[in-house]
Amino acid sequence: MADLTTEFLGIRSPNPFWLASAPPTDKEYNVRRAFEAGWGGVVWKTLGSEGPPVVNVNGPRYGAIWGADRRLLGLNNIELITDRDLYTNLEEITRVKRDYPDRAVIVSIMVPCEEEAWKAILPLVEETGADGIELNFGCPHGMAERGMGSAVGQVPEYIRMVAQWCKMYYSKPVIVKLTPNITDIRYPARAAFAGGADAVSLINTINSITSVNLDAMCPEPMIDGKGSHGGYCGPAVKPIALNMVAEIARDPETAGKPISGIGGITTWRDAAEFMALGAGNVQVCTAAMTYGFKVVQEMISGLSQWMDEKGYESTADFIGMAAPRVSDWQHLNLNYVTKAEIDQEACIKCGRCYAACEDTSHQAIDMSEDRVFSVKDEDCVACNLCVNVCPVEGCITMRQLEEGEVDPRTGKVVGPYANWTTHPNNPGAVAAE
Repeated sequence: MADLTTEFLGIRSPNPFWLASAPPTDKEYNVRRAFEAGWGGVVWKTLGSEGPPVVNVNGPRYGAIWGADRRLLGLNNIELITDRDLYTNLEEITRVKRDYPDRAVIVSIMVPCEEEAWKAILPLVEETGADGIELNFGCPHGMAERGMGSAVGQVPEYIRMVAQWCKMYYSKPVIVKLTPNITDIRYPARAAFAGGADAVSLINTINSITSVNLDAMCPEPMIDGKGSHGGYCGPAVKPIALNMVAEIARDPETAGKPISGIGGITTWRDAAEFMALGAGNVQVCTAAMTYGFKVVQEMISGLSQWMDEKGYESTADFIGMAAPRVSDWQHLNLNYVTKAEIDQEACIKCGRCYAACEDTSHQAIDMSEDRVFSVKDEDCVACNLCVNVCPVEGCITMRQLEEGEVDPRTGKVVGPYANWTTHPNNPGAVAAE
């Protein structure tokens, strides 16, 4: 049976599923319930400096995007860091770590971008016995306006500087949580590691307004007739997060560095995808807020079963396996040719493939008078749109043409691997070796 025990930065946990820093990890009561449900670790909701706690709004804090079946696809929140007293949090962290020594407890921190502020809080956090810290450089709302959160995460020089301070005044692992609200994620990641950070975690939430109330003419959630931008998370952000994790995992300057994957992880498969791209573990938030803490049990059983089927004995066996296969477009094989094929027995004759292809693609699907749909190979460019709009899984597949076959669309023989760098249409093409 697969062993899900994970070691990340020397921190062992019974599985790779951690709760991300967010409302689910705001207090001792929540975290204890999470550990009893089976979570391998938590990142405690972000602590601020000593003094009067941060003040959150007392009205709605969340906006949402739903699918057609009312399934939650994305959540927009305007909540800030913890609004509980610093010392109350520290006392609770101490008790939780004492009582659950086999679980990972990481403390998220956000204080002003001043050395003295970090120097003051780090010894207090270290006294709790927590396993490490995560620097919140990603929060895009509220705190950013105060020069913290993503205001720091968008400036590589600040990231490097604060990471250096933390390594100077704190002896345990330092994780830097990155903002996705930036053009190129590689630069802040490089800065974090250059400053001595032990790992990066990503992504934090995306700057967003999820909806506008057209009666009140106000963004939602509404606070006394006004709304604000917030942080977007949930299943909808997963593709963005996967890409950013992959960019760091394949960047020559950061390849092989520890990554904690965050962003829309709802199932074991989501987690496995992040890990295949280089994440050593994953952090979850929206799924727990949607389905409760016990959702982790499905994640654990699903990942374990998949690993058994694939012959993976531990998560280390497949972490990063997909990263080398992430390529820039110019290196993709232009002689890889496929054609769509429709399984007539599985087809329910809904006509989605025909409508999509006829109206918006390459008119490569025929419809007979009795609604039998067939692919015209001479027109099919293998765009895959029909596969994605078909409501029947596996009904439409893509068949690869072998080398030496003739492509009915171009009349050309399928040749060996060749990419854009050597293509004759490329004005900057180099001679093929």
